Amino acid sequence: MSISGAILSGIAVLALLYAIVAYNGFVRLKHDVARAWANIDVLLKQRHDELPKLVEVCRQYKQFEENTLARVTEARARVAAAREQHDVPALGAAEGLLRAGLGRIFAVAEAYPELKANEHFMQLQSRITALENGIADRRELYNAAVNVNNVRIEQFPDLIVARLFQFGSQPLLEFAAAEKADVDLKTLFGN
Repeated sequence: MSISGAILSGIAVLALLYAIVAYNGFVRLKHDVARAWANIDVLLKQRHDELPKLVEVCRQYKQFEENTLARVTEARARVAAAREQHDVPALGAAEGLLRAGLGRIFAVAEAYPELKANEHFMQLQSRITALENGIADRRELYNAAVNVNNVRIEQFPDLIVARLFQFGSQPLLEFAAAEKADVDLKTLFGN
């Protein structure tokens, strides 16, 4: 074998080793994103199961805002549909509406001392708040995993292997602006 042949063979072996290492790295990133999503999904399912109980407790107080409860129920259904379809952008929008509705329920409950003192309501409020905090924490981990994946598939020379084996970018889980808005207490209480 000539020197140039040996050099070409060495380059080919190095390129193959690089491709194998890069491919395995992309597989690991893909599974990191899937695991992060599964961790959010567990909490979304738990909260999904708790929300009807909260709505029923609030309905026991006849004068409680039926409009707010209907919005939460509708947002819950939208979250469930987006979660089942793994539609991350739709989930983010629906989550924003649901979180805004929950914030409104908890704010309105301040005007109903009997409801606020109801032991079942307090337990559900505490449980749902804990789930919301867990979802927020896991959303950060999911978005971090997605960001690592998305940066890597755009970097050279990794993008060659990513495109060759069709590793794609993943959407970030971003909540709608409604979640970030403060509850307007003046509107809630009429002054």
